[in-house]
Amino acid sequence: MQHLTTILAAAVICGGLLMVFGADDAAQAADKEAVFTLTPDEYGMVLKTPDGRTVFRYMTKKPADTKLTANSVCCLYPVKTPAGEDVVDFAPSDHPHHRGVFLAWHATEGKKPADFWGWGEWAPTKDRVIRNRSVKLHKADARHAELLVRNDWMVEGEVAVEEALDIEASVVDGANVVLLDFRLTPAADLTLRQTAFGGFCVKARKDGKSAYSDPRGVVDLPNPHHLKPETDWPAAPWYDFTTELAGGKKIGVAVVNHGENPPSVWHNLAPIAMVNPCIVAKGPVTLKAGKQFRLRYGLVVHDGPPPVELLNKLAKKWNP
Repeated sequence: MQHLTTILAAAVICGGLLMVFGADDAAQAADKEAVFTLTPDEYGMVLKTPDGRTVFRYMTKKPADTKLTANSVCCLYPVKTPAGEDVVDFAPSDHPHHRGVFLAWHATEGKKPADFWGWGEWAPTKDRVIRNRSVKLHKADARHAELLVRNDWMVEGEVAVEEALDIEASVVDGANVVLLDFRLTPAADLTLRQTAFGGFCVKARKDGKSAYSDPRGVVDLPNPHHLKPETDWPAAPWYDFTTELAGGKKIGVAVVNHGENPPSVWHNLAPIAMVNPCIVAKGPVTLKAGKQFRLRYGLVVHDGPPPVELLNKLAKKWNP
């Protein structure tokens, strides 16, 4: 409507533009207002804002020359701030099985044990892979986009879990906001073993001076231990990881936890720039055969310091 109003105003100023093109043409021009787009590239599907800036790629294909040691890709990489800065890493040298923003566990027990994370210490990774079935643009306009992603979690050629992921992306108060709604349906009962880490993970960049923060401010807690769930950080509606780059510019990514997710503590590990709300640190979680298991998380990707007001607003909506 705003675009149509501009056209109408221009018609008055220019002395009857509508008489030249006609009212129907003006309405059609308004309908062609720029919108979010989803286009394929070599490794997946890239979501862009109406003015052509990349928000993220949903990655479905493993690059031939990658150092990624995990079998699965199915992640968001790259993820960019509104100014175009990358905020996440892919297959870093210290943890080459990590990939951007992803969901997986490294210790699952079902018909057969499986590690979909890619660590390979507590369960087999061989013939265990999350395979993408489709990535589709469901809705798009000038303000937001909705994507439908469908994946199969495969164990030795059989579907162990069907994953339905809905993603909504928008630009809010100068930040890229990405809401992720995961629904997992196992073919047979599946237990996620108790571990200190796993689940939804953001592998951020670590090439600058960094700091975590929560609603109370900067967090200065000891690094959790990957074998000691009791060392994870306490529950919080959100944690942010902000990095100051070499030139002094700050960029960051925050994870907002939905209040209806299972109780979570956080494996936020500064040496590897990791943000991980962990639902299995308190104990094992069992997914029942044929029953949908839901997890929801929000990403707020920003230039500059943490957008506390925006994060608190989203957290309040999700944690009334």
